[in-house]
Amino acid sequence: MPSVKIIECPRDAMQGMRSFVPTALKIKYLNSLLQVGFDTLDCGSFVSEKSIPQMADTKLIIPHLKLDNSKTKLSVIVGNARGAEIAGDFDELTYVGYPFSISETFQQRNTNCSIEQSLQRVEEIMNVCACSGQTFVCYISMAFGNPYGDFYDASLVEHWVDRLLEIGVTKFSISDTIGVATPELITDVFSILANDFPEIGFGAHFHTTPTTWKDKIETAWQSGCTRFDGAIKGFGGCPMAKDDLTGNMPTENLIAYFEEKGIEHGLDKEAFAVSMQIANLIFK
Repeated sequence: MPSVKIIECPRDAMQGMRSFVPTALKIKYLNSLLQVGFDTLDCGSFVSEKSIPQMADTKLIIPHLKLDNSKTKLSVIVGNARGAEIAGDFDELTYVGYPFSISETFQQRNTNCSIEQSLQRVEEIMNVCACSGQTFVCYISMAFGNPYGDFYDASLVEHWVDRLLEIGVTKFSISDTIGVATPELITDVFSILANDFPEIGFGAHFHTTPTTWKDKIETAWQSGCTRFDGAIKGFGGCPMAKDDLTGNMPTENLIAYFEEKGIEHGLDKEAFAVSMQIANLIFK
C-alpha cells in the first residue's frame, strides 16, 4: 500500500493570531499532537518576537514536550543564523526551517533582505545546523506566484532549487504562500522538479480555500509528492492572500483524502480526535 507523510503545522496556524494563546495551552495542544503519529510537528519559531509575538514562548515550550512515546520529529522556523543558533541549543529539534522566497518583494518584506542575501543566509544557517546536528529544511515560498507583479514562471522554482542544491540543501517544501496554485501549476512545478531532481523528495505546503483543497492534494500526489503539510481546522495562512477564506491545508482534509484513496497515513484517529477537541479551544 502506498503511504504519505503528514506534517502538522500548529506554528503556522497560530503565529498570526492576535490574542496570545497561553503557553500552558500550547504545551497541552502540542503534546496531544505528538501522540497522533505525524511525521513532523512544526512546533514554533525563533524569529523576531516583535514581528511574531505569538511565538515568543517557543523556548519555554520545547522542554515540556513529551517525546519519549512519540515517533514524531520536531521542527522550528528561523529567520537567520542567530535563530538557528538558538534552535541548536535544543536537542529535541530535528529540523530547522527557513522561508526562501523566489519573489524579491516578499523576501524583502519577510526577512528584510534580497534573494541573493537570503541565499547567503541559507549557507549561514546550514553551517549552524551542521554544528548542532540538525537538518535544514528550505521552504520555497511564493512557489506558485506572487501578488506583487514580480516575474514568475515554474522554471523559476527549478532555477532556485538548483542554486540551493549547489550549496548543499537537500530537503525542500514547496509553498503555495498565497493560495494561488492551480492544478496546472502544481503539475508543472512538481513534474519539473521530479524530472530534474529525482533524488530529492519534495514536500508541499499548500494554502487553500474550502473549494480548492482537494484538487491541490490530488494533483500534487499524482505528480509524485508524498509529503504534505497541514494544520488542524485550516487556520493560519498568509495575510497577502486575496481571498479571505484562504488558510492552511486542513489536516482533517488530508486524512479524508488519503483514506478515500486507500493511501496509508499512519495516524491514530482517536488521538487526532483528542487534538481536535483542544484545537477548538484555540481556533475559534
